[in-house]
Amino acid sequence: MSSNYLEIFSKINTFIFDVDGVMTDGRVLMMENGEAVRRMNIKDGYVLQLAVKLGYNIAIITGGNSEAVKKRFNSLGIYDVYLKAADKMDVFEEYKLTHDIDPNKTLYMGDDIPDYQVMKEVAMPCCPTDAAEEIKQVSKYISSKKGGEGCVRDVMEKVLKLQNKWMDEKSAPAEANFKW
Repeated sequence: MSSNYLEIFSKINTFIFDVDGVMTDGRVLMMENGEAVRRMNIKDGYVLQLAVKLGYNIAIITGGNSEAVKKRFNSLGIYDVYLKAADKMDVFEEYKLTHDIDPNKTLYMGDDIPDYQVMKEVAMPCCPTDAAEEIKQVSKYISSKKGGEGCVRDVMEKVLKLQNKWMDEKSAPAEANFKW
């Protein structure tokens, strides 16, 4: 990662993520009742809730329509969860206007073709290592982690560390007795 990437990471104040293939490994387990079950990485969850506490803007834009996914993100303090996003660019434009988001301070992580247009509009387009080739080509940072295996934690931790917000008083467990 060159210093140019570090400079962009150091200015990020907004994170936007796709779900399937980024927060998950892209596989969906279909239950007998027709319910689709996804598996997410708990370490991604930790850094997401921490970033909310630290005041970052976080949005989820997914083509999926799972109330369980929405509940998961809401439990982490993320309420800008856009389900059934047929055109992610339209959703991004709405989010940007509604929340006065600066694309020059925005990171978007996607893994497949529906993410392509939005990724071209943000300062830091990122993807997991197992993303589609077209997405890798537009990404400024490709995580060494696969979707669902910590790629979200990877990019968010880099941003927080560069901004001196990793392992500060807000990120340490309440019972910890660290010297800062």
